[in-house]
Amino acid sequence: MEGAGAQQEEPLVRCPVCLWELPAAHINSHLDGCLQDSGAGRGGEPERSPQPSNKKMRLSGPPGESSGDEEPEGGSGPAAPVFSLFHKGRAAVATPGTPGRAAAAHRAAPAAAARGLEPGAGSAASPGGHVAALSGETVAQKLEGKPLADKLRPGTLGDYVGQDQVLGEQTLLRSLLEAHEIPSLILWGPPGCGKTTLAHIIASNSRKNGTRFVTLSATSAKTNDVRDIIKQAENEKRLLKRKTILFIDEIHRFNKSQQDTFLPHVECGTVTLIGATTENPSFQVNSALLSRCRVIVLKKLSVEAMETILMRAIKSLGVRVLGQDEQHTSSANGSKSSESPVYIEEKAVSTLAYLCDGDARTGLNGLQLAVQARLTAGKTSHQASTQGCSVDRVLITEDHVKEGLQRSHILYDRAGEEHYNCISALHKSMRGSDENASLYWLARMLEGGEDPLYVARRLVRFASEDIGLADPLALTQAVAAYQGCHFIGMPECEVILAQCVVYFARAPKSIEVYSAYSNVKACLRNHQGPLPPVPLHLRNAPTRLMKDLGYGKGYKYNPMYQEPVEQEYLPEELKGVDFFKGQKM
Repeated sequence: MEGAGAQQEEPLVRCPVCLWELPAAHINSHLDGCLQDSGAGRGGEPERSPQPSNKKMRLSGPPGESSGDEEPEGGSGPAAPVFSLFHKGRAAVATPGTPGRAAAAHRAAPAAAARGLEPGAGSAASPGGHVAALSGETVAQKLEGKPLADKLRPGTLGDYVGQDQVLGEQTLLRSLLEAHEIPSLILWGPPGCGKTTLAHIIASNSRKNGTRFVTLSATSAKTNDVRDIIKQAENEKRLLKRKTILFIDEIHRFNKSQQDTFLPHVECGTVTLIGATTENPSFQVNSALLSRCRVIVLKKLSVEAMETILMRAIKSLGVRVLGQDEQHTSSANGSKSSESPVYIEEKAVSTLAYLCDGDARTGLNGLQLAVQARLTAGKTSHQASTQGCSVDRVLITEDHVKEGLQRSHILYDRAGEEHYNCISALHKSMRGSDENASLYWLARMLEGGEDPLYVARRLVRFASEDIGLADPLALTQAVAAYQGCHFIGMPECEVILAQCVVYFARAPKSIEVYSAYSNVKACLRNHQGPLPPVPLHLRNAPTRLMKDLGYGKGYKYNPMYQEPVEQEYLPEELKGVDFFKGQKM
C-alpha cells in the first residue's frame, strides 16, 4: 500500500512551453514534441517583436495562478497568454487560425476534458458559414456576459450579411480582401450596419497573413497614442518587413490637426489606415486624407438581411421559432430537456427586423433583452400566465419584442409607414391652422428619433406651398429654422421647430403660387408637338450675327419708359393664357 501511495504521489513537472503539468518521467518526450509543434505553428521561423526583451517577463504564472482553472470569457484554455522560452515578447503567442494554435488546442484537449469541456467549446463564431456556438448549456447561460451583438460578430467574409453592393461576389473590395491587398479605407455608414464587424474580419485575415493590426478609438485616443503606433509601425516595416493596419473607430472625432498626423505615413505606406465613421467624410475628414483613402459607403441593412441575422442568433441560442399556425403547446411535445423550452413567434422576428431600422446591434440587443425578460418572468412565475409564460415553457411574442427595443422604436418608425403618416398629419394640421395638433405631431416625430433637418426641410416646402404670398416672411422663418437646427442640433433645436410650426399654423394661407406653377407644369406635359420657340425680341444678342438674325429686335427696355409697356412675353401659341386662373383670357 505504501508503494502504491508513493506511485500515486509522483511529482508533476510543468512544461515551460505549454504550461501543462505532467509526470516527471514523461516531461522530456512531451517537451520535444511540444517544441516541434510550436515551431511548426510559426512556419519554422520564430516571430520577433520590436519591443526589447524583458528579463523579468513571466514565463509561467505563480503556482496555482494559471493552472487552467481560470478561463477567458466565452472560450476554453488558460486565461494568461503563453510565452515561449525561445521567442521574445507577446508576438510568440500563436494567433487564431495558425497551425501553432491547432497544436496548442490538441495539447489542451486532455486538460479541457478534465474540466468537463469539449475541445474548442465556447468559440464565438464558427468558420464556413455555420451558426456560431455560444458557451453554456441553457439559453440563460448563453446570454450571460457580453452583449449578444458582440458574441455573434462574424469572423469571416462568408458569414458577413448585407452590403452586397460593396462586398458581394466579384466586387473590387472583396477581391482585394481575399488577396490580402488592403488599401486605406474610410467606412461610412449608419450605426449597426457592419463597419466595426468588417474591420474585425480584416483584422482576422491580416493576422493570419502576418500583418500587424492595431485598433484605436478616436473617442479616447490622443495624438501621442497615434504617434507611438506609427513609430512602432516604422520599426516593424524597417526591421521585419511587416505591414501595419491601423483601425480608427469614430475617426470623425479627431480634429483636423490630429488627422494631419496620418498624412505622410499613409502616403508612404507606413500604415494602412481604416477609419469608421457615421458622419459624412466630405465634411468630417480632411480632404487631403480623404484623397489618400477609398470611401466605402455602407447602407443600413435591409429587412431581409436583418431577418437572416436574427434567425442566426435565434438558432445559436437554441430558441425555437413558431409559425403563424403553430401552437407552442403542441411544439413542446417530445421535449425531454430539463430546461424550460423557449419559443419565439415568427411574427415577432419579422417585427423586430422591421422596427430596428437596419441596425443589427439594436436588433440583436433587443432580442437579448426580450429573451432575458421572459426567462426571468418564467422563473418567478408559480402559476399559469395569460401572457404566454408558464412553468414548463417560455413564449416570446411580438409585444415582448417591442418591450425589448428602445422606446423610440416603438413610438415612431422612421423607416416605415408611420414616418409618412406623422409628417402628413403635421402638414395637414398646419394647413388647418390647428396649432395644438401641429405641436403634437411635431413632438411625436422628434421624440421618436426623427432627423430634425428632415422636418425643417418639410417646413421650407410648406412655407411656399401653403402660405405663399399671403405671408412672404414665412419662407424666411422656415430657412432660419433649418439653419438653426443645422447649427445646434437636437435637443436644443426642438424649440426652434416648435416656434416655426406654430407660426405656420397661425399664418394666413394661400396656394396661389403653388396652383399657378402646377398649371404651368400641366401645360408643358400636355403640349402636342415641339415646344414653341422663344420670341425673337426676348432673345439675347451678344454677337453681330445674332443681331443680324433679328435677335432682340423690337424689345422695349421697361426702365426707360415712364408709362406701362405693352409687350408680349409668352410664345405666340400661348398668347392670352393666364396660369393663375387656369384658362385663356
